[in-house]
Amino acid sequence: MARLSFREQVLRVREDAIVASVNRLLAEKGFDLMTVDEVAADVGIAKASLYKHFPSKEALAAAAMVRLLEQTRSIVESQDAERAVDRLASVTRWALHLQIAGEMPSLPSQNSTLRAELLANKAYLDLLMDVSERLGEWIVQAQADGDIDPALPPEVALYTIFARACDPVPAYLKAGGRYSDEQIVEWVLAVCMNGLRPRAAG
Repeated sequence: MARLSFREQVLRVREDAIVASVNRLLAEKGFDLMTVDEVAADVGIAKASLYKHFPSKEALAAAAMVRLLEQTRSIVESQDAERAVDRLASVTRWALHLQIAGEMPSLPSQNSTLRAELLANKAYLDLLMDVSERLGEWIVQAQADGDIDPALPPEVALYTIFARACDPVPAYLKAGGRYSDEQIVEWVLAVCMNGLRPRAAG
């Protein structure tokens, strides 16, 4: 692997700082309220310099999502629990912790320009497919093991797990100040994995 020149290293560090800022601002304010001016100011560079790295607000959001999916894939690959359902729970727990810590980017589900940017981003699509396939395999295995309802289409379980990344419940409970982050994460995880019905005694 060729060593990066000093200039390339500087550009890489700057891009990392930009993406980290975008990730934080997306988690804090969401895509609609985040502005390119805020990102540039937060990183400490001119707006024109930022545009040399990322040509649009949508491209900034896509870069943040690629970074998140890289982290997600790393977490997925690190799972070594024997049962598939435990691996699924561990990844979901990590996502909930990320969200409650204010580090999960928030993107609107209905935005045509952002959707177009994401669909044109090969790195994003490849990572999303990789993570989805791995989680999908675990879901099918958990259904075979009797840990997830086999009558559910696997994509229902997959999207339910993905939805925890934008679940408003942790933020509402945290704002109430009555429960610890750990309690909130474990309760939301339990509802996700087990539903609202009480467990059978014994």
